[in-house]
Amino acid sequence: MKVEDQHGDEGAVRSVLRTFDLLALFTEHRRTWAVKDLTTASGLAKTTVLRLIATCEQRGLLWTRPDGRITVGPGMLRWAQLANTAWQLPEPVRQVLRELARDCGETVNLYVRGATVLVCVAQQEGPQAIRHVGRVGDELPLECGAAGRVLAGPAESPDGATVSHGEPEVGASSVAAPVHDGERRVLAALAVTGPTSRFGGAEVARMTEAVTGAALRISRIGFGAKAE
Repeated sequence: MKVEDQHGDEGAVRSVLRTFDLLALFTEHRRTWAVKDLTTASGLAKTTVLRLIATCEQRGLLWTRPDGRITVGPGMLRWAQLANTAWQLPEPVRQVLRELARDCGETVNLYVRGATVLVCVAQQEGPQAIRHVGRVGDELPLECGAAGRVLAGPAESPDGATVSHGEPEVGASSVAAPVHDGERRVLAALAVTGPTSRFGGAEVARMTEAVTGAALRISRIGFGAKAE
């Protein structure tokens, strides 16, 4: 490969990464940005930000409102619909999550591993007033909590179950177990999470048995992004 070609590839990759980083600044809590603030938050030059915005607008990923503020574009609706359809769990799996939340009395999450993060792809809130709160699509650092150890580290027990306290925040505890495919490869981590005060020794033992059994049931049912 010629040197100039290699440099061109590196520049293209850098532009793509900058575009994704820019889009990641738009969240449920910050849906619109002024160009000035977007430039400050991204750490990029204003000319670079304007170029990235223009490119994203061409593909419908960003949109400039009449007042000049930038927000997500209508093209995102297609991607949101696609992701929602692809990651919609089979009803038998949803039933397992509901039963686990009821039996443990805590919130249940199903995580998959991204390149550097854990991503929540399904959740069933627990029945108690004080409970773990999160949302589908939330990301956690890789190796964070019991689910992170299931997906990123060696098994801590013969069945792969793990326990964590004080992660991802002080006062929170979780128990997780792996969900496998037909070849025993780890696909996801099934976790129950709640206040540490409700995760004593006896409770953890009971939850570990329940989570492990539920993960095994999901492994037998199967789940994942749907393919056509």
